[in-house]
Amino acid sequence: MTVTQSEPVTGGTVVAGLPETVCPRPRPATARGCGTTGGYPRPAGRDRYTISEVAQHTGLSAHTLRWYERIGLMPHVDRTHTGQRRFTNRDLDWLDLVSKLRLTGMPVADMVRYAELVREGESTFAEREQLLTKHREDVRRRIAELESTADVLDYKLGIYADARRASGRV
Repeated sequence: MTVTQSEPVTGGTVVAGLPETVCPRPRPATARGCGTTGGYPRPAGRDRYTISEVAQHTGLSAHTLRWYERIGLMPHVDRTHTGQRRFTNRDLDWLDLVSKLRLTGMPVADMVRYAELVREGESTFAEREQLLTKHREDVRRRIAELESTADVLDYKLGIYADARRASGRV
């Protein structure tokens, strides 16, 4: 669930992000869940990063970061007086969410739509929830397919292990 600055936060842990996000239950900062910091390592006490530093922190290329900004997936990134991008910890948190959505196979068009809805504010909560609910259903369906595939692999590996034991080659 995403909240705006003016919305009261209840039932979760506020995580710095673009926009601020709320985890449904407190979790440690891990690759699997929400936490008080984003998923990328950051130098302590800093909140301004160059594009090359963000690329290093996130594993995304500078080209990809520029493309995200161009297609509207990244919100406005501040710039120095010389025009150099200056990313913040909130930007890194947003990129962490985007990376998780990509990892789950969400189409870029859906991620861009979600970003647009976030920028439009509270009036889009229902549409955002619907978009994420549909995607979660797709992810759960794919997880079930992968578990079924893993079961087949386990079965086949069991056959080979039994054959190896029967032949005396352990």
